[in-house]
Amino acid sequence: MEKIRIHILLVEDSPSDARLLRQIFLHASQEEWQMSHVERLSEAIDASRENSLPTLDNSQIESRRQRRFDLVLLDLSLPDSIGLDTLKEFRVAIPDIPVVVLTGLDDEDLALQALAEGAQDYLVKDQLTIQRLVRAIRYAIERSEIINQLRESEERTRQALAKEQELNELKSNFVAMVSHEFRTPMTTIQTSIDILEYNSDKLTDERKTKYFDRIQNAINQMLQLLDEVLFLSKTEAAKLEYKPAPLNLENFCSELTDIFQLSAGNQYNIIFSSQGEHTQTQMDEDLLNCIFTNLLSNAIKYSPQNSTIRFDLICKDGLATFQVKDQGMGIPLKDQARLFQTFYRASNVGVIQGTGLGLSIVKKCVDLHGGHIQLESEQDIGTTVIVTLPLRSFASRQ
Repeated sequence: MEKIRIHILLVEDSPSDARLLRQIFLHASQEEWQMSHVERLSEAIDASRENSLPTLDNSQIESRRQRRFDLVLLDLSLPDSIGLDTLKEFRVAIPDIPVVVLTGLDDEDLALQALAEGAQDYLVKDQLTIQRLVRAIRYAIERSEIINQLRESEERTRQALAKEQELNELKSNFVAMVSHEFRTPMTTIQTSIDILEYNSDKLTDERKTKYFDRIQNAINQMLQLLDEVLFLSKTEAAKLEYKPAPLNLENFCSELTDIFQLSAGNQYNIIFSSQGEHTQTQMDEDLLNCIFTNLLSNAIKYSPQNSTIRFDLICKDGLATFQVKDQGMGIPLKDQARLFQTFYRASNVGVIQGTGLGLSIVKKCVDLHGGHIQLESEQDIGTTVIVTLPLRSFASRQ
């Protein structure tokens, strides 16, 4: 029958008692005992924490890679601690190693108190036998393993419940958000269609064009929402892939700036600048487009007309640093830490439409690149979003 190796820490200041216990372990045949011996409570705590332990002859130090103690045999009367305080102090410092109290006091009340304080058993030295010591150690280890398994199971259950509650909350928020965000454009479409259908003969061509434009804008708004929801569902299902390809960052940013400037017309001034020569890299263009389309759209949405929006690119030391800076309403300090959470919107957005999905999607795209995003904002001054991405393909460094 294969022997089971059990590693025990004996905390005992009496040399004669320590020798006696050593002899008992030598005569126990079913297990392979390995005993480390210290004389003070402080030494026991340090040894258990560090997992670097003195051997039987107290002359060598075992490897830190050796597994931790299976059990501690703890005398209650030590040079630096007396009575139940010894057990209490050890349990506070080392809560996850089973303890068997070993003492010269045959005191039933003390034994019950020791068990109540977390000891697995209470052994009186004068009544000690090989069988009783082995049985006490074996049962203490088994009970401790069962308790640890129960704690782990409880923690897994708690985490699962917390995750389920989070998902339920997300679903509720999602339904509420979609219902609200779809209702406005759908109402716009319905109203415009009714006017065109029943009053077409009374409308000028200019008025008709105006209502058709409203319909088109409402449709675009719903399509954008659908795109955001589908994108988010891909990230949640881990189906969104990072596909880097050769890309000139300066050209990419310049073209995106031109698109936004054309759309904004004379209402906003969007300025792009680039520093550094190593703008040729490998990144996922679709994810980059998602990142900076959202950031530039936000900069326009939350800024007053005729203001300037800066889009800067700095390539240096193997990193591409992008900055989108606006002169808009800014974000309250209390909201800034939560802005990258799904469905969260700043408290000062008022009636400005939005889903609370954009920055959450941006964060996921940045993470897929192995990058970092941070936000600096001051109310009524403006906001700067800084995205830092590795110039070298993130996939090539995995």
